[in-house]
Amino acid sequence: MFAVILFGAVYLVVGVAFPNPPATDKTQFMWRLAAWLICAVAFAIHICLSLFRFGNAPQRTAFQAAASVALGAFGLAVAANIHSLMAGTRYQPLLALALAIWPCLTGVPAFVVAFVAATVLAKFKLRLT
Repeated sequence: MFAVILFGAVYLVVGVAFPNPPATDKTQFMWRLAAWLICAVAFAIHICLSLFRFGNAPQRTAFQAAASVALGAFGLAVAANIHSLMAGTRYQPLLALALAIWPCLTGVPAFVVAFVAATVLAKFKLRLT
């Protein structure tokens, strides 16, 4: 459970702390690529920790990795709602939907990817022993 919260916090911090320059800025691609790479590395580390260090089954590993991603997405939705309130935008009711939609849009694919990765890694692990 601690790992779920820890990696969820990593995703939240990367999502909030990394700058998001305007689309016309040429550095936007590099900042977004760096954020994606950091999150991908964190996701892979979480899968490997859960599978190899803690000895979890692929299903449990995938669930925990997806829960971290969904938790990070929920945190980003909360941050977006707070930003919307402070900025006084008119899309506040729509952003409230993000509290439910963002975790689902990220957690479900994360579960599928983590499950496939954990299953392949578990079979590879069995061959090594």
